[in-house]
Amino acid sequence: MGDLKRTTLRDILKRYLSEVSPRNRGHKIECYQLAKVMRSPLADLSLHKLSTSAIAMYRDERLQEVTAGTVCRDLHHIQHALSIASREWGYHLDENPAERVTKPKLNNARNRRVRQSEIDRIMAELREIDRDDMIAVIRFAVETGMRRGEILTLEWRFVDLNRRTAHLPRTKNGHARTVPLTNGAIAILENQPRQKPLVFPVSSDALKMCWRRIMAKTRIEDLHFHDLRHEAISRFFEMGLSMPEVALISGHRDPRMLMRYTHLVPYQLAKKLASM
Repeated sequence: MGDLKRTTLRDILKRYLSEVSPRNRGHKIECYQLAKVMRSPLADLSLHKLSTSAIAMYRDERLQEVTAGTVCRDLHHIQHALSIASREWGYHLDENPAERVTKPKLNNARNRRVRQSEIDRIMAELREIDRDDMIAVIRFAVETGMRRGEILTLEWRFVDLNRRTAHLPRTKNGHARTVPLTNGAIAILENQPRQKPLVFPVSSDALKMCWRRIMAKTRIEDLHFHDLRHEAISRFFEMGLSMPEVALISGHRDPRMLMRYTHLVPYQLAKKLASM
């Protein structure tokens, strides 16, 4: 049986990062996120003294520094690690103190649509610095609605140009999906070199750095790479695809989450109504 008085939250989080986190796709991100928790006074508390009020105090202090989303992730990691410690590692907690902590309300829904003029400016700057590889990644994101990680890890062995599909065996939500491809997506793939297993042999760090540089040069404000997925999904709806059809492409399993990404242009809908 684990000693609740001698074992600190930091001990539990270290063991979690060593034994559990490496099995997760987001291991590196979890290491970064939990590093801050382990440097906090909260991590010094023994499991015997760790309380809901102590975690709530940590929550309130963190909210002065970072977004509600970051704090929610911190609380999730703490709760998950304590749950595993109680179920599997012999630390018999009467209750998980993190479960009763009220999570901060998220207010991060975005309605940012990407204008074609902005895409044109981005493409022009990328041509100036001879980055055809980045051009292909960005165009493919708008054509498919795939996430950055899904695009950068896509392998040729999972692409079927005859059936016009790209299979994603590993996704953010843990459910594999097969994405039907548009004519534009097919054209991009047909122009990609096939010397390497990856369709787009670009590192995540290289893409992030290039994106920041292009945003600075073009002076395009408040545009994230993830907004390209948002734009693609909105365009699918404007094409007349149904909710289940768009969900098949995007991988959303909750219609409410799908609608958060969807912001139709009113005049496009008006044109559709006029044609009926």
